[in-house]
Amino acid sequence: MSTQVVVVGSGYAGAGAVKRLEDELDAGAELTWISENDYHLVLHEVHRCIRDPSVESKITIPIDEIKSDSTEFRKDHVTDVDVDERVVELRDDEIEYDYLLLAIGSGTAFFGIEGLQEYSTELKSLDDARAIHAEIKSAAEDASRDDPAQIIVGGAGLSGIQTAGEIAEYRDEHRAPIDITLVEGLDEVFPNNDPELQGALRKRLEALDIEILTGDFISKVDEETVYLGGGEDDPELAYDSLIWTGGITGHEEVRGMELDQDERSHRVFADADFQTSDERVFALGDTALVEQGPDSVAPPTAQAAWQAADVAGENVARAVANKPLKTWRHEDKGTVVSVGDDAVAHDVKLPVLGSFPMNVFGGPAARNLKKAIAARWIADVSSKKNAFDAWDSL
Repeated sequence: MSTQVVVVGSGYAGAGAVKRLEDELDAGAELTWISENDYHLVLHEVHRCIRDPSVESKITIPIDEIKSDSTEFRKDHVTDVDVDERVVELRDDEIEYDYLLLAIGSGTAFFGIEGLQEYSTELKSLDDARAIHAEIKSAAEDASRDDPAQIIVGGAGLSGIQTAGEIAEYRDEHRAPIDITLVEGLDEVFPNNDPELQGALRKRLEALDIEILTGDFISKVDEETVYLGGGEDDPELAYDSLIWTGGITGHEEVRGMELDQDERSHRVFADADFQTSDERVFALGDTALVEQGPDSVAPPTAQAAWQAADVAGENVARAVANKPLKTWRHEDKGTVVSVGDDAVAHDVKLPVLGSFPMNVFGGPAARNLKKAIAARWIADVSSKKNAFDAWDSL
């Protein structure tokens, strides 16, 4: 009887792992790929769709252009996993497995802030980007108002910075009456990163006429107002559209799975070989807290997911073949952040060139580097033609 291998999720981790599994599994194994979407989304470029929804055709790759004919794909929603019976439960069906790889990504963390989830829009999917575009367009075109539309982006991490930059470019291209405010509870944009990088990002955000408020956390939200700090004299910001990019947490479906997981975030604990508390279940990407040494886990980034997918896919195949598993360590190859049409790169290391001579740089070099990173991923997971066609949109 064939060994049944199941992969859940079509993000970076899932798509990359499927590609490696197809190379590594022998003829005695059958691979099934499950996802809610029948495409892979290049998520770190989804902010481009806020300004121009037509970009979505360039950053979504149909599953059939990724997988081989021998891999079965099921478009469905996973509701639970029974690790005792080795069954993946779907909405109206179930699939048995011998080995399972969980790569379902993460949800948005709202940290219990009153009204935040109810009144904000996330940026975790193509539908979210479409919704943000529609909200901004509607607010900007509201002929009944005399004052600019107020757009607030909560969280000045990677996603928040890139979102604010795209909204600013939309405003300028359409001469739209929009004011943009970027709110960050910690003391600087792109918190806990290199001060030179933070300064370069702040400079470009301010050049796009984005107001930056740092040092006050959002304490409450209602349908008209964002409240900061929580005190009587703390700022209150009226808004027309609120986009929240402030953190990640495990999906609701993971909570009921009989796998060791963080009690607060419900992200699954995984060893450096991606095995969970059940030796037949592997986890990676934002789904997992992948051990990287004492008191350290892999960062929840696209870069880490790309790297991990290759080893995780190989390890599942090695488990099927009863071979020793490999351990994985994330190698930080630097950071590149879009700020509208500009970009900033930090501590970049490339296999051929090594480190760049400047620790932080922007301009055409950073813009083209970010394009090249996305294009390489598209080429690796699908084809060079898709990467070439997407270049101008990245």
